[in-house]
Amino acid sequence: MNVSRNLLTEKFVAFLLLLPFTASTLAQNQLPIAAVRNVTDDYFGQKIVDPYRWMEDLKSDEMQKWMRGQADYAGTYLKKLPLREEFFKRLNELSDAGANVDDVTRRGDRYFYYKFQPGENNRKLYMRDGLTGAERLLVDPEKYAVNGGQSTISTVSVSPNGKLLAFLIALGGGEFGTIRVIDVATGKETGDVIENTRFTAGKWTQDSKAFARVKFQTLAADAPTTEKYQKIRLLLHKLGTKTDTDKSLFGYGVNPNISIEPTLLPNVVFPPEAKYAVAYLNSGVSSEVYVAPMDSINQAIIPWRKIIGLEDEVSKVEQRGDDVYFLTSKNTPRYKVMRVNLSNLDLKRAEIVFSASEAVIEKIAATADALCVQTLDGGSRRVYLVDYKTLKQTEVKTAFPSSLSIQDASLAGGTLLLNADSWTRAYSIYEYNTRTKTMIDTELAPASAIDMSNIEVKNFKVRTDDGAMIPMVTLYKKGLKMNGANPVLMDGYGSYGVENTSPFFITFALPWMERGGVYVFTGVRGGGEYGEEWHLAGKGATKPNTWKDFISCAEYLIKEKYTSPAHLGIEGTSAGGILISNALATRPELFAAAINQVGINNALRFETTANGVPNIPEFGSVKTAEGFRNLLAMDGYQKIKKGVKYPATLLTHGANDPRVEPWMSAKMAARLQAATASGRPILLRLDYDAGHGIGSSRKQQNEQQADIYAFLFEQLGAIK
Repeated sequence: MNVSRNLLTEKFVAFLLLLPFTASTLAQNQLPIAAVRNVTDDYFGQKIVDPYRWMEDLKSDEMQKWMRGQADYAGTYLKKLPLREEFFKRLNELSDAGANVDDVTRRGDRYFYYKFQPGENNRKLYMRDGLTGAERLLVDPEKYAVNGGQSTISTVSVSPNGKLLAFLIALGGGEFGTIRVIDVATGKETGDVIENTRFTAGKWTQDSKAFARVKFQTLAADAPTTEKYQKIRLLLHKLGTKTDTDKSLFGYGVNPNISIEPTLLPNVVFPPEAKYAVAYLNSGVSSEVYVAPMDSINQAIIPWRKIIGLEDEVSKVEQRGDDVYFLTSKNTPRYKVMRVNLSNLDLKRAEIVFSASEAVIEKIAATADALCVQTLDGGSRRVYLVDYKTLKQTEVKTAFPSSLSIQDASLAGGTLLLNADSWTRAYSIYEYNTRTKTMIDTELAPASAIDMSNIEVKNFKVRTDDGAMIPMVTLYKKGLKMNGANPVLMDGYGSYGVENTSPFFITFALPWMERGGVYVFTGVRGGGEYGEEWHLAGKGATKPNTWKDFISCAEYLIKEKYTSPAHLGIEGTSAGGILISNALATRPELFAAAINQVGINNALRFETTANGVPNIPEFGSVKTAEGFRNLLAMDGYQKIKKGVKYPATLLTHGANDPRVEPWMSAKMAARLQAATASGRPILLRLDYDAGHGIGSSRKQQNEQQADIYAFLFEQLGAIK
């Protein structure tokens, strides 16, 4: 669910009380009032009252009217804020300062990549033959827009021979869409069209004549929404054939010899030059892994053989010849890399290829000459090459200090594409030759005209009450005085083992820092800064550590006079909504404002949604007493109390969100509006041509960011 970066600021309440809130309070009374219709649930003898359950029916006329009224009010309010247009203009200037290139893939001598050109609203897909070859536009998503709406390239997949490219176009900012295929040489579509799919544009077979694609079950009109992402299958589509003849490959009900839980998500890959196809069943936490000979893929029943179970805690598998390399956290929470031979498969005899250490092993990738290993240590990433025979490790280094990560690797060649990231320097895309041990700057990512040399970056570790050391990064303009009056935006996430403190070129935060703001990233427990142990320390029964850590970081910033409660704002996105809703519910006096984007705010009800079921392994289920207790503890919506002075809050959501239902933000907004005694605004910003944020255009992103900054600066008493 990793996803986009978010902003949060924390403030001094006493100072903020001096601001004129009369207009805001009056305007609040003009908001559409949500009807209260209490629904009482009994969970293991404990009764829980939900006053806004009716809002979960997003299609009802009453709900649609209420949401439109909220969206209209929020839009009018935000557009009138004093600094809104200034921020929007500056964000557009930064967006247009130069081209932006990412997600580079190499096939043979061909390079494929996304590119944002100055002045354009959506990223497009380009390619070139060789690094010095002429750039050519392959896919323009705007060609597929309907009635002027938003259209996005959700994902692409290049065939092993580099001659064909499959791409998935999604509409309305969502993630479901249509797969199409083009001939790279001519740029013409082949006529292969697969509708109503998600997750991938296809996984190509070794001969580049077919690809695996996702097939969702056809639901009856009255089927519960929780069935949507269950019983998924993978089908093999051969180019030039009708989709109704696609053969079942793997997944629920495909192989009578394999029993598959309906909630497990299948995936399959056909590694180039490998002897076996590899299939995965992902629980959301770990994966079962199966293999089958490549030449068996066209058989009626493919002889998939299970080689790794969920209990083995494996997150990634790579293959070279008969050797399987896997990344596991079993008995090693910061991970290790193991190797086992398929001809004599016994995981108990697997040998260690890359040992566990203080650094977290995040990723592995097989090339023809060496296994590539990516580690995370103190917020910085490093890449190592491991010789297949000697297991000797060699670190790959760049010309300037940076965080290095694997962009693209393949068994079919001796090259490795790497990203070099920094907080204040535009990232570079390097190509490393694993045979000659030489590195070049591909120059695919243009040099940036944005100067961030005046930004100070500091890394800290904040001690919590239980002794845990929470990593935190602060960024601000050099020379800024720490006098307790700075507007601070503190960002947090804390779920799925996803880290939140690694560097990236943070240009979108420049307008915030130029006006004297401090930007802060926190690595709270539940995230991945220190591997699986860090994840588990903020998951299930330990989930409260996530917002406790966040609160400790806020208190540190106040103690060290970075800011004070009246100038402190906080922000989180998606699963980060659990963090933000609980932080403001637990310590409302500590923050002046909160930004809650596409947030999971009503955790008790998440598993009633389509995407909630696949996420039960991460958050739990109310069907068990322990699961209910854990979910109630992380349900910010249920903690909102009448008469409490809550921070100003801006909740944002896309109407086409496939991951978190918009009613999660709507219910939270309604409850805060009815409960707060602070007089500060509670706004629900809705975008009817957006989803979870992944498919939003540059204009949509800049507009939302401008709204956030303007809202925070007003509420943090920072307008000068």
